[in-house]
Amino acid sequence: MINEITRKIDALPPLPQTLVNLKKFKEKSVQEPIELLKILEKDPLILATLLKISNSAMFGFRNKVESAQNAIELMGINFTLSIAFGSAIKSTLNTNLSAYNLTSDQFIDLASMSTNLLNKWLSKEDVILRDKLLLPVFLQDIGKFILSDLAEEKSISFDFYSKIKNDFEKIDDVELEYFNITTTNVSASMFEQWKLDSNLISIIENISNLENCPKEYLKEAQVLSIIRILTNCIDPLSKKSIEMALSKAKEYKFDTKYLQEAISIMEDRLLDD
Repeated sequence: MINEITRKIDALPPLPQTLVNLKKFKEKSVQEPIELLKILEKDPLILATLLKISNSAMFGFRNKVESAQNAIELMGINFTLSIAFGSAIKSTLNTNLSAYNLTSDQFIDLASMSTNLLNKWLSKEDVILRDKLLLPVFLQDIGKFILSDLAEEKSISFDFYSKIKNDFEKIDDVELEYFNITTTNVSASMFEQWKLDSNLISIIENISNLENCPKEYLKEAQVLSIIRILTNCIDPLSKKSIEMALSKAKEYKFDTKYLQEAISIMEDRLLDD
């Protein structure tokens, strides 16, 4: 399976021009909102996704977000970049997620929930860490597109989903059983193929292997692993996932108070929706 996954990664289409422009913008030491706006306005699909997400109940804005400029002003540059990157990459892959019983839109919704939870949690605990992780938290599970595509080719999507549908804790183990690799490792390999930021790659590739994670990436990988528990594709924000996430946060020496507050805010917003 590894050889077939490698083949699929090697065959990935090049980054679309919008993503190339976003990548260059992200690497700048000085980022001007007006420049980001000009990039976004050239891509109607990203723009539509950005407005759809920013107007969802997850964000809780009082007034309707009607333009990219409005979205950037309300969410900030890093938050907007994470959504734009995720939307562009999803469109580039153009495949289904039947092995995980997800649509592409549901995948983006879960990624948006992840970004929102991280933002609410770390805004009170570590703003620098928050800004560092806003992009990887949105992109960490993009490898599911490759694994699901391979599952379809092998006609194992139904069997795969049958093994994970009743217990989100089994997802990584079942991925290893069927593909000899986890989603986050595939995601990291995809970003390496596209020559994205090396720190982003190092953080994501260690999420499923915290025991052997280098110290310089451990805190970041721990945060993302906690968010992945909360927004798992089987039972997101369930009682079990919340209890497990809070337990892990306590184990990793994070302030669970701020994480609990972030979870409560998200629960209230989704309930209102």
